Amino acid sequence: MGEESVRLPVLFACAVALGGCSVDIGGFSFTQDSSGTRTSSVSARASTQEAMLSADGSCTADVSLDPSTRPLPKEIALGITECELVKLKGAPPTDVLIGESGKGQREVQVLYSEPGAREIYMFTDNRLSRINKPGQG
Repeated sequence: MGEESVRLPVLFACAVALGGCSVDIGGFSFTQDSSGTRTSSVSARASTQEAMLSADGSCTADVSLDPSTRPLPKEIALGITECELVKLKGAPPTDVLIGESGKGQREVQVLYSEPGAREIYMFTDNRLSRINKPGQG
């Protein structure tokens, strides 16, 4: 096994062991063809935490090494993560409010405004805890 084929698994193992951190991986590739040698670079970011929404409605990490990573749920239900909601909705949220509870928990309110409807999804520590659809009983 070559030195290069060992590096990547070792980096991923280190990332998982760090728990709650992110790892930036970068490298160079050298290729040669009839026009000469070309150099290209590649970088990737992987997080050991589940992805969370930022204030602009984008997810903080595209790739997660978290062992609790699970397949995308089939429907919006209590317990899903912030980024799972955005993926299930298929569109970025209208607004995202991020705060902290008095108990030190991350609290996020995600607003989706659509013609004739408004939905507010409330998350505590990256888990959907309540759905508020004004005007519905």
